Amino acid sequence: MKPLKKFNEYINSGVIKKQKPDIERSAYLSKEAERKEKSLRELLDKIGLKEDNANDIIEYCYNILIFLIRSKLFEKGYVAKGYSSHEAEISYLFEMKFLEEEIKFMNELRYIRNGILYYGKRLDKEYAEKVINFLDRIYNKLIKSVKKNK
Repeated sequence: MKPLKKFNEYINSGVIKKQKPDIERSAYLSKEAERKEKSLRELLDKIGLKEDNANDIIEYCYNILIFLIRSKLFEKGYVAKGYSSHEAEISYLFEMKFLEEEIKFMNELRYIRNGILYYGKRLDKEYAEKVINFLDRIYNKLIKSVKKNK
């Protein structure tokens, strides 16, 4: 897995494009992330985390977090398109002043999620717990950042 570039590098390469802020789309994504987070908590309470659903939980966590990052991007008038778009979106966490270790883990999560989606990678309950703990640590930070300007 290659390290992320800085956000400006993705702008310069054309992966990130400047556009008019899309407040409606931003609001939709933040509400959808909140809905997904509540649904995840309900799933964990009722079914729990098992080896059989570890991949599902990991994908759920990734989607919640990437929706919040995209929400912020749309709010600020950015859109990511094409090859490396998810990397570019995650690199925006540098602009949001997240810790380097948080950004690295989010990029690892992106890589892992791609492995699940495209290469049939199976992950275990232990890694899913690590991802849930990560979600617990940064979800509120992201949601506050997104809601701050609304």
